Amino acid sequence: MKQDNKKQVVISDSSLNSYGFRVLTGGIDLTQYRRNPILLWMHTRPFRGTTDEVLPLGHVEDLHIDGDSLIGTPVFDETDEFARRVKAKWNAGVLKMVGAGLRVIEESTDPEVLLQGQRFATVTKSKLIEVSIVDIGANDNAIALYNEKNQIINLALSKGEIFLTPITNPLTSIQMDVKQIALALGMPETATEQEVLQKAAQLREDASEVVRLRKEAQDRQNEAIVALVDGAISEGKFTADKKDHFVELGKKVGLVSLKETLELITPAKRPSNFIQPANTPATVEYKTLSDVPTDKLEALRKEQPEQYKTLYQKEYGIMPEMND
Repeated sequence: MKQDNKKQVVISDSSLNSYGFRVLTGGIDLTQYRRNPILLWMHTRPFRGTTDEVLPLGHVEDLHIDGDSLIGTPVFDETDEFARRVKAKWNAGVLKMVGAGLRVIEESTDPEVLLQGQRFATVTKSKLIEVSIVDIGANDNAIALYNEKNQIINLALSKGEIFLTPITNPLTSIQMDVKQIALALGMPETATEQEVLQKAAQLREDASEVVRLRKEAQDRQNEAIVALVDGAISEGKFTADKKDHFVELGKKVGLVSLKETLELITPAKRPSNFIQPANTPATVEYKTLSDVPTDKLEALRKEQPEQYKTLYQKEYGIMPEMND
């Protein structure tokens, strides 16, 4: 059988089809089909035994799964006139699509395998029976389902009454979630999904602003803590090697508590605080001029003139002459 212009094509994937359900690619059993990889026209099988029936077009080669897609290459029977005509249109690109004929093994209405708008359960496990060239294809109208007797079910005429479990309201759980979220956000339960999303976006912006303001406030407080500790060091309350300790303490207890703690620390007395520098006159406070020892009177007059004047005026009622 001579074959040219072989083209790979997607036979099935897990997207939602026009009948309101979907077939999981990973759940398709290819074992039986690999033994008999038949290629039909529009899922049509010859049952009547008459000459006008469409016989199989050929077979499918290189059947494999790539990601979420079941892929194969149609090979046409060159000995059949109708198959040659279909092949010519296939090679010309007039016909481009194929469809999968499947028997359902297992289905599920678990929300994890449902998509928005789905009306029937998801086929989680199935068996590939045949592959067909179709005029209107992809997953929208190319899917065909077979029953246990290998009889094809006409989905177009069944008005959705197929043996998959119907989903009466696939969006109920989603709508309930929106209602609960709206109430949690302080919105009326009648809020639309768009209004809830806008509210959530606003809350995210507000939260970001709060985080920014908190960071700025913390940075300012840390700067104030460092300044307070530096001030305590300059006052001699503790040495610079203790700076990190008091800064970390301030970050834990806060600025106010740190300030109160530092106020309780008395600056260390240096020896210089107790030693009178040489040539520095001692300052002695006298109540009256008579209290001043005679040998100290002249020194008081020269070294502490203001005190001398005050005591003199208090003693004699007049200001002394201070010419020298």
